[in-house]
Parts: sequence; structure tokens; C-alpha cells
Amino acid sequence: MAVVGPLSVIFNLLLSLLVCHLHFTILIQAGGEGRWEDKYPFIREASTFSSFSDSYDYIIVGGGTAGCPLAATLSTKFRVLLVERGGVPFTNANVSFMQNFHISLADTSSTSASQFFVSTDGVFNSRARILGGATCINAGFYTRAAPSYIEKAGWDSKLVNESYPWVEKQIVQRPNLAPWQEAVRESLLEIGISPFNGFTYDHIYGTKVGGTIFDHYGRRHSAAELLASANPNKLDVLVHATVQKIDFDTSGKKPRAVGVIFKDENGKEHKAFLSTRKGSEIIVSSGAIGSPHILMLSGIGPKAELEKLNITVVLDNKFVGQGMSDNPLNTIFIPTNRPVEQSLIQTVGITKKGVYIEASSGFGQSGDSISCHHGVASAEIGQLSTIPPKQRTVEAIEAYRRSKKNIPHEAFMGGFILEKIALPLSRGNISLVTTNPDDNPSITFNYFSHPRDLKRCVDGIRIVEKIAKSKHFTNFTQCNKETLDKLLNMSVQANVNLIPKHTHNTESLEQFCKDTVITIWHYHGGCLVGKVIAPDHKVLGVHRLRVIDGSTFKESPGTNPQATVMMMARYMGVKILRERLGKAAGL
Repeated sequence: MAVVGPLSVIFNLLLSLLVCHLHFTILIQAGGEGRWEDKYPFIREASTFSSFSDSYDYIIVGGGTAGCPLAATLSTKFRVLLVERGGVPFTNANVSFMQNFHISLADTSSTSASQFFVSTDGVFNSRARILGGATCINAGFYTRAAPSYIEKAGWDSKLVNESYPWVEKQIVQRPNLAPWQEAVRESLLEIGISPFNGFTYDHIYGTKVGGTIFDHYGRRHSAAELLASANPNKLDVLVHATVQKIDFDTSGKKPRAVGVIFKDENGKEHKAFLSTRKGSEIIVSSGAIGSPHILMLSGIGPKAELEKLNITVVLDNKFVGQGMSDNPLNTIFIPTNRPVEQSLIQTVGITKKGVYIEASSGFGQSGDSISCHHGVASAEIGQLSTIPPKQRTVEAIEAYRRSKKNIPHEAFMGGFILEKIALPLSRGNISLVTTNPDDNPSITFNYFSHPRDLKRCVDGIRIVEKIAKSKHFTNFTQCNKETLDKLLNMSVQANVNLIPKHTHNTESLEQFCKDTVITIWHYHGGCLVGKVIAPDHKVLGVHRLRVIDGSTFKESPGTNPQATVMMMARYMGVKILRERLGKAAGL
């Protein structure tokens, strides 16, 4: 039966959504080699916890980028409980497919795989809320840390070089290079970001193609899949388990972690107990925001701040939540006169100016796209890059959504060149707002508060300008002057960031950097070594408690941190087993 009139638009939209849903469901089940419940029988809803045994050798708080490989490793020899506040990623189409990358970030519902927050700087941001953590919502790029980073961290290079491949063999692939990424590669080389280092996981100056956790079908393989290496008889994974706090025995000279209190998906409270056996530990792996947040909610943090919220002080440590940093990102949109293939980060330029150059393309250019999302710099996730941070309000986003319905979809054809500060010196902090673990703490990054960060951004924008003017990009866009002017005018209306005028003027570029700063979700710090934890990741002043995740990083490793976070979790898991069992660890 044909549907005509105004209802046809709605009917066709609903029909396409239904077909899309069925298509994704079929792909997810096929790509996942059967039902995920059969492959991961140890993953259960938190409400089933009462049927489990009542003590564990290790309790890991947070089933994210670090928590999953850590749990898989420790479970080879010991009984492990992994608690995760989010759900499973395996049948979530927004998580599973590259083409939906931006949708999870734009979803602000309570069941979203990402939890939206706005830093006090005014920059919109997200934190993961799903088994697999940030590997479920990121752009997928995989690259190792530089050897100098490994040395500075004091890690055993032999074990590091065994731990990276453990991850790579399971979930990392070589990408099929998209045309946009090829143009970026050739342009980087043309302007002198050389040599070309080919496809490599290594962090080397010059231009390279890195790994990806998306396969050739565009399907994501997250850290959750590393749980396939676990001993299923020694591992319990609880999803929708929101930790309220870590429980301590404070009767001795030092507080001792004894268990974890969490709520299940129905709001019922449970307590998981740590075994009394020597060597048993609780390990916090909840990420750069989650880990300091949980420590403070558990009574470890600045005394005055804890007392203000009537939290019993277990240990006064003024450094918990301090030293936070996020790598500032600024983007330039390059419009084209034809559609471009979707791509996330594949090519990277590692410059000697203290900036990294990356790229994305092809999101939200479809003529029937009502939302016109455009990926990494999508206005729908608050990255309104022509509006200064403090003016990026929810109202501004709504106004943008309304106004862009009148903007031709051609305005969104093209891609972004990304410029990221490598090692920002600006520092911020996390502080509590409420005692509810579901609420975000107050988060400040102080973008560009250090003048060297601002100088690097200026240098980076000038590099991006050279790329945009290179012959490979002018050949790629194939726009005559009249068409280019038209596209540029439309892009301005669409709140899409373009190359600033007067790039010779440093002061003008500094303002451009401040006004257009967004995030690439590489924030770190909050539980720094020597301040909150010892080099072995044990929390200072407390027994039987460690922190293992990106909150321990003073600097973000490599161009993108996920590889090193997963490696570190495997590395620390092996170290813990060897320290406890010696040769019997067998790893």
C-alpha cells in the first residue's frame, strides 16, 4: 500500500529505521560468532550477585579499557570479580559500528554507552559507561607509546613488548586506508612531516598509518573482547553494578580494603567481600575521572572536601583528583563538492612542534540525514567549534539543531583535519559535588593556561593551513573558486570550523585556539604516581588497594592512549601474578 502526503515522510523514516535495526542485529550476531552469552558465560546482571560465592582474591572496580585485560589476566590463577556500572557492548549497534561512532556520544540518556559532562572550562565531554570502557566509544586508533615514555615510567621493556602484542593479536587490525586519509598522508609528507614510516604501531617522528580496533567491515573490537582470554571458572563479571564506595577496616595502623559496596540495576545494595588470603586486593580501574571520584567517595582524598559532604575520612590525601589534564584539540573543516568516504583516525603526523595531526571524514553528509552529525567535531555532542567554550550551552545546541534544518546538506560534505597538543602542561582537578556516584564530579582542565600549550596550538594551526593548501588536498577537493566560496559560506552557517583569517597574526591565532578548543577524550591524571599511588600502583597509606588505569598518567602516551592503557593492565596483571606466585605464575 502506498503512503502519500505528509505522513509518507514519517512512514519512510520509520521503515528505514526498522530495516536498519534488523540489518544491524543480523550483522552483530553474525560478526560476534553466535550469542555473546555463550562466549562470555561469566557476564551477568548485578542483581544475580547473591548466587555467587562471597569472597574474591581480586575485586576490580571498573570494566573498562584497563579493567577488562586486567581481569582476564588475574583470572588465569585467582578468583576475580569485575564490577562495571554500564551494560554489555556486544549487541549495541551504536557501539559496534564505526558509522555510528558519533551517535553514542550524542546520546545523553541514562542508558547511553557514554556519560555526558561539561568541564568548568565550558568544553563538552564524555566518559564511558559500558563494559569495555572508552574502547567502545572512541575513534579506534591504536598506537604504542614511545620508548622514552616506557623508560620514564620505569616499566620493564621486555614485559612491555610482550604485553602490547597480547592485546594486538586479539583486537587490533591494519586499516583499509580511506581516500581522505591518503590525502592527509600525502599532504603531511609534502609539507615536510617526514619520513613516511608506513604502517606501524610504533611512535616515531614523521607520518605513519597506525592500527585500528575497527575491522574491515567497520565493526569495533573493544577491550571487552579481551575477556575471552580469561579463565571462565575463576571470573565473575557484573554489569549494571554501580559501586557506591570501597569498604575499609580502620582498626589497624593503616586502613585495609575489605570489600566493595555496589547497587544493582534495580537499586538494591550488595557487598562483595575480599578474601582474607595474603595478597588479595581491590583494584580501581574506573578511568581518569572515575578512579579519583571513587577514592574520594570512599573517604580517600582532601580532608576538608570530604568533611564538607559528611564523608568519613579514611585517609587525608590532598593530591587525589589533582594533576588532571586533557589534550586540547582544534579542528579545521575542509569542504568538498562531492561526498567523501567515512573515516576515523588512520593517518597521523607526529611533528617536532609538540603537536599531532590527525583526520576524520564523511560523517553526516547524507541528503536524508535529519541530524547531520559530522563525527569527531559534531555540534550534536557540544563541539560547536565556532562558538567559544563558555557560550556552548544546551540552548546553543538546540538553536543549532533548529537552524541547520535550513542548511543544504552539501555544507557537511568533507572532513576535518585535527590538531592535538601532544604533552599539555596545563593542569586542572576534580572535586566532589555530591555523594551520588552516578553524578559527575566537578572537572576542570584549564585548557591553555600554560603559555607553551598556546604556542604549540598556534604552530599546529599553521601546519593545518599548509595541509589544506597542499596540492593533494586541492586535487582532492576539486573545487573551482566559485564552488569553494559557496561551500565555505554554507560551512560558516553550519557552525563548522574553518581556517582562520590572518594566520600570520600570532595573537589572532591564540584567540582562535582558545575559542575553538574541543576535546578528543584523552584526559588523564588524578591518581598520580608519587602523589596518590606508589610505582607498583598501590595506594599510598592504605593496605590491599591499587589503582591501575589512565588516572595514573602524568602524560598521555603516544598519539592516542588506549593501546598503552590496555598494555599496562596486562603488564600489571602479569607483574602481580609473578610477585605473588613466582615461577608458578607460568606467564
